[in-house]
Amino acid sequence: MVILKSLQEIESIRRACLIVADALDGIRELVHPGVTTLALDEFAEKFIRSAGGAPAFKGYRGFPCSLCASVNDQVVHGIPSREVVLTEGQIISLDLGVIVDGFYGDAAVTLPVGRISREAERLLTVTEESLGRGIAAASEGNRLYDISHAVQSHAEANGYSVVRDFVGHGIGRSLHEDPQVPNFGSPGRGPRIQEGMVLAIEPMINFGESATLVREDNWTAVTADGSLSAHFEHTIAVMHDGPWILTKR
Repeated sequence: MVILKSLQEIESIRRACLIVADALDGIRELVHPGVTTLALDEFAEKFIRSAGGAPAFKGYRGFPCSLCASVNDQVVHGIPSREVVLTEGQIISLDLGVIVDGFYGDAAVTLPVGRISREAERLLTVTEESLGRGIAAASEGNRLYDISHAVQSHAEANGYSVVRDFVGHGIGRSLHEDPQVPNFGSPGRGPRIQEGMVLAIEPMINFGESATLVREDNWTAVTADGSLSAHFEHTIAVMHDGPWILTKR
């Protein structure tokens, strides 16, 4: 069941989302060769708690950390580790969630580690553009899969594939609520988009094929063909005058 939020509830979600945004901005400054993904996680948790929030991911279904840190061919849910040391030319997807007063915020960004190849840079650009296209389609009166189609059509027009095993989602008093928001689909289908919907839209785009595998840790999802993957996400609220990006200042 899709839960429509009041303006007061959206403003509460916004408070969690701003901590997510600020934490990701802080982590961005730390991403460079020689840093461990565990150090990024430790920064994230300390920042979140100092800002008055709590990590949404830590302990969620047994996930051990506050931050998902996914390197190169890792699509989502990479577990931070002191054994994973960033090196020049990699890309890293950082996914972060926060709880404040019972409301959740969620966002993700993929960043370069030092200098990266033109191919990797273009993948990041197109994935972020795909997110922008999806958000623009999240307007009152449209259909849910208009968001999905906007993401898919832009990614595929640029020669990339869309991950189908993981999707975006509603968010509010729970981290994952209805509706699911796929990054693929036919326009004009799905539930009608209504004012008060709060959605986490999150394209996961692969350089190669769309298929994924989950590693033995039961969390880390990787591309089946070993190709690079990028992930961008914003939490947005559907308002009468268009989408409000809650995880952006």
